[in-house]
Amino acid sequence: MQSRMCYDDTAWEKSEEIADTWVRQFFDPSISRPIGNFVIRHHNPDEAVKFDILEKGAFNIALRMTYKIGSAIIRFPLPGATMFPEEKLRYEVATMRYIHDHTTIPVPFVFHWGSKKDCPLEVGPFIIMEYIEHHSTMYEGILEAMYGEMAGVLLQLSKPSLPRIGSLSQIDDFTWEVAHRPISLAMNELVRLGTLPQTRLPSSSTPFHSTSLYLETLADLHIAHLKHQRNDAIESADDCRRKFVARAKLNKRWAAAGFDTGPFKLWGDDFRPSNVLVTNDRRRIASIVDLEFTYAAPVEFSFAPPWWLLLERPEYWPGGLEEWTHLFDRRLRTFLRAMGRCEDDAIQGGRLLNERDRLSGPMRESWDSGDFWIVYAAMRNFAFDLVYWHKIDRRFFGPTDGVEEDAWRQRLGLLDDAEKEEMERLVAQKLQEMETRVLAWDPDPYTVSYGDVVKTLAAKKNCNPEANEGDGVDNLESEVK
Repeated sequence: MQSRMCYDDTAWEKSEEIADTWVRQFFDPSISRPIGNFVIRHHNPDEAVKFDILEKGAFNIALRMTYKIGSAIIRFPLPGATMFPEEKLRYEVATMRYIHDHTTIPVPFVFHWGSKKDCPLEVGPFIIMEYIEHHSTMYEGILEAMYGEMAGVLLQLSKPSLPRIGSLSQIDDFTWEVAHRPISLAMNELVRLGTLPQTRLPSSSTPFHSTSLYLETLADLHIAHLKHQRNDAIESADDCRRKFVARAKLNKRWAAAGFDTGPFKLWGDDFRPSNVLVTNDRRRIASIVDLEFTYAAPVEFSFAPPWWLLLERPEYWPGGLEEWTHLFDRRLRTFLRAMGRCEDDAIQGGRLLNERDRLSGPMRESWDSGDFWIVYAAMRNFAFDLVYWHKIDRRFFGPTDGVEEDAWRQRLGLLDDAEKEEMERLVAQKLQEMETRVLAWDPDPYTVSYGDVVKTLAAKKNCNPEANEGDGVDNLESEVK
């Protein structure tokens, strides 16, 4: 059986095809020049020298305008990879400005931003921001030495108290509100790689007023994911039953929250070392980047220790989940000592109000109690099965006999008749779906429209196979004139 649910490979392939093809347009001077001139119009501190692609990431592409002194970046979300480009970018700008105004966390300054309609040639929604000089992103060799810096970021993110769970919107220069759903990394990936219809997601205009309601919604999304992922969701009838049992039983256990009505804290789904730029001396954080999946979340999320202490997520650890757990426990002790020192300095310097604002104690408690795994499973849809059967099931339902892979059979008695009937209907549906492979995703309109362009380009390439040879992100480097 699958230890974790696989991505829908058909959707994944289409996602990457659209994103990779879309990037190639920047090699066309008729597109890159208007974009470069647009950057200069909104940020022109000195004579422009060069405009080139800085980086293509998982969800965005950044192009850099280099001046005689300094640089600026224009960043676009990638169609095919980003399922809510306009919404995501709008909330990210609001979050960056909120963090800039309410903390000392270094983030790029935003010069200008806008929707697809505001961009030359309607290339896409965009952010024009400062380029941060740095040595590199954070990596294994320096991560442990910079635990104190990373702890300081988490501590500052947890300081503001927000009234609801959701994404930040900026009302004016001094006012922000939480009036929309949280745009999470999980939501994006459920649509992109789990072929979940967008209609199954929370309404964009609806934040959450309680942790219990939000966790119940996440639990419902786990079940909806299993039902709607068209390809590669299961490998057999019993694999489907095993996945259904886990989701059906935990669905009734998520709501026990200690801080149901708040406080709610800023939480970065994608905050990790690879999104942290370090200074040239490799001793301090130069900037935090890619804050697109940052929102007001249950405080339990902030209380869970950061999974990235080992850089690799537990579901991908080569030595397995138990080895990851053992190594993480040792690394966590080191991190919590660094967090404790950071907290002491903050309290003495007046940057924390009192002892109750500490994170080190709640993080230790979250790890020791197993709440860490509840939070992790809530946010990681594709890792859910691995985490549930290894770390959660026995906590709520007691020990089982035999091998872990067959534990689900002993939980069948916990299902009522209606749930058993629903499970068998789902098994029949999934087995029938396995007979064919169909692209059944529901991306944003921008991705859909560019998907048609990809089809046209593919047809042309089939007619002239040499037409696109030599394309590559690293090849763009144009003089600005």
